[in-house]
Amino acid sequence: MKLSSWILFVCLPFSALAQQPQNAIQRAQQRTFTVATIPQPGEVLTLSQAIEQAIGKNYQIQINRSQEQIARNNYSKGNAGYLPSLFFNGNTSGNLQSFRQTYLDGLRPPQEAHGVFNRTTNLAMNLNYTVFNGYARSSTYTQLRQLLQISTVTTRANIEATVASIATSYYDVVRQLQRLIAFSQALDISRERLELARANYEVGTRSKVDFLSAQVDYNTDSAALIAQEQSLRNAKTLLNTQLVREPLAEFAVRDTIIVRPNLELASLEQSLNTNNPLLVSAVLNRTIADLNVRLASAQQLPLVTAQTGYSYQLQDNQGGFGVSTGRTGSLNYLITASIPIFNGYNLKRQIQNARINTVIAKDQENNQRLQLQLALTQTFQAYQNSLKLLNLEVLNNQLANQNVDIAYDRYRIGNSTFVEFRDVQRNSIDAQTRLIEAEFNAKAAEIELLRLSSTISQELGQ
Repeated sequence: MKLSSWILFVCLPFSALAQQPQNAIQRAQQRTFTVATIPQPGEVLTLSQAIEQAIGKNYQIQINRSQEQIARNNYSKGNAGYLPSLFFNGNTSGNLQSFRQTYLDGLRPPQEAHGVFNRTTNLAMNLNYTVFNGYARSSTYTQLRQLLQISTVTTRANIEATVASIATSYYDVVRQLQRLIAFSQALDISRERLELARANYEVGTRSKVDFLSAQVDYNTDSAALIAQEQSLRNAKTLLNTQLVREPLAEFAVRDTIIVRPNLELASLEQSLNTNNPLLVSAVLNRTIADLNVRLASAQQLPLVTAQTGYSYQLQDNQGGFGVSTGRTGSLNYLITASIPIFNGYNLKRQIQNARINTVIAKDQENNQRLQLQLALTQTFQAYQNSLKLLNLEVLNNQLANQNVDIAYDRYRIGNSTFVEFRDVQRNSIDAQTRLIEAEFNAKAAEIELLRLSSTISQELGQ
């Protein structure tokens, strides 16, 4: 009996171990979903669809487009003063009188009347035209064109910023989903370990501490998965808000984060200097400052205006005094020339201030160019560094996964403790997380480079 009991005691642990799968880690990994297979409620939302919806609904872009339409309406020769102004004026007046009159000379008998109606009607057509105003009209017309161009590039700047923001938020959803998958895989591995620890504890080959530690680690991974689910919901809520739709609207993503490794600094700088809307706007503002100098200087030159008009007057006097009825028509004109001589040095001050504003506008343009180049250089350095980290983390993730396989086999046969296995598992989770973060950071830097170079709309198909 003692010998048979001893044999049974020895064989039970091995029978329990034999029931455990030899490839438990691989099985846990196979159970884990991918971005393409994980169940997601709602219809699939692609990046191009998200960008299209955002551009069509974004309130700031709609405001910019309305402001652009106002600037387009203002850009006219009439608003610049090239066209004359024509006015029509008309009025009619009348009164109803009753009177009784006597005369001093006594030669005429007294006169008396009741309900006498008198009426006077005036009609006039006036034409006003500025013959010369110191070439201010041409400067104003050019300025209106520049303002239209500024409004246009402002709209483009907001569109490009919106595209960049939507792309970053979209890939953040993908990132959070990938993290959810990684935490789900970690939970599956912890479940395999918990089942193994329970079986070993029940047959007496492992202590209760080992089983309880596996339970604690399983609960910890469950909590991490729940927190990551909330992070995913937050990322989706933010994207929904940017798309101007219901914040809790469900949607699915199928895209993965693929980083372009071939961006070149020289071509990005060339595109920035040529196309960046913030820099283009600074150049246009400097041109407007130059035009303001011309407008201020134009006030030193004579102002010549011309007016002409035709007036018509109709009188109907039933009172019996003076003219009974009459019609008068007249054509008139007026040419005025004014030359500024002295106005308390205010004109001189305006010209000086306008010239100072040109210096300010030039400095603002140079500063804008410097800041954009700084941002481009720093972002490109971050982009290159992210690519290096990405390549390194890909290798680390592969090694970490292999290490988990080896550590689980060692833990299963009793050659390592639960602490050692947990450290290996935690390192694997960290490696996956770092890989996901490296992919997202590299993609975010790529998106920012495309925005700074003003090529993001073309690259993302808009």
